[in-house]
Amino acid sequence: MRENEPINFNFEKRVGGAVLKTAPKVSIITPAYNVARFVAETLDSIFAQTFQDYEIILINDGSPDTPEFERVLEPYFERIVYLKQPNEGAGTARDVAIGHSRGELLAFLDADDIWLPNFLAEQIDYLEKNELDMVYADALLFGGSVYDGKTFMETAPSSGKVTFESLLDLTCNVITSGTVARKNRVVTVGMFEPARVRAHDYVLWLKMANDNARIGYQRKVLLKYRVHRESLSGDSVQRVEREIDVYGRIKKLFDLTEKQKTIVVEQLQRLDADLEIERGKSFLLAGKFDQAAAAFAKANEYQKSNRLRVIVNLARFAPRLLLKIYKRQRASEISFVPDAEKSA
Repeated sequence: MRENEPINFNFEKRVGGAVLKTAPKVSIITPAYNVARFVAETLDSIFAQTFQDYEIILINDGSPDTPEFERVLEPYFERIVYLKQPNEGAGTARDVAIGHSRGELLAFLDADDIWLPNFLAEQIDYLEKNELDMVYADALLFGGSVYDGKTFMETAPSSGKVTFESLLDLTCNVITSGTVARKNRVVTVGMFEPARVRAHDYVLWLKMANDNARIGYQRKVLLKYRVHRESLSGDSVQRVEREIDVYGRIKKLFDLTEKQKTIVVEQLQRLDADLEIERGKSFLLAGKFDQAAAAFAKANEYQKSNRLRVIVNLARFAPRLLLKIYKRQRASEISFVPDAEKSA
């Protein structure tokens, strides 16, 4: 696909009267699905930017809340490019938006997250001064979860140089809503996966690193990332399943070295343990103590630890005590644990 050639998808397009006639420096790519209650705050954070040479391309990905969503958007229509398509998933939505973008840089912002006023100015300055192809920043987590008040890099660190391997072994972790990238590099590697798959953004960063894109990050908190059950991250089991799925795709998409294959095997082993832990929590909360003990024991087989052994013994011999401890110590985490029927 040529850099400025629109992608031919089935969609409806509305261009506001105040959309720039000349190509802007930055195209802001914002997919939206079921976020009517959040999108105004997101758009307001864009309009509050100190850097103003941008266009906003907001794409409605067949959202079930479209009537309410468009009522919320009404005051903003003249200041955005609004696209609407049948539900195809966030990856396809982002690709369609990129196909209509005119900026030399792409800035990704989900429709429930919030940029601080200096986000674009600081990210663009850092990218250009360091001659990077892509840069991401740290974010403050909020939304009423166990993570409130922490930063993204506290929970998903970035350390050292960003390479294919450091992304693969999660030494470096990219937050999509904190990312600015050169459009030509994103297009060259094939953009986001068009299929309805999980973690399509993570695969794009891997593709860019594999294509020798220069990727960097700032430790500055330049945005607020909303963590909630209805977000793209889903519940705790879905989150782990998403990561397992993406490592399976990575084995097919990339010609991995032996070292990289080892990293994938180690990550899958960790994720298998994580999945059983999350399932164990679900069973524990449902009072299915035998199933909880079995899940925790299986997790310990994948990734042995003294802590897991203690949990297994409590689940077997004092499950109500374990449940009481869990509810007391991790109360804000419970809303992300799915029903036992879903995690079975």
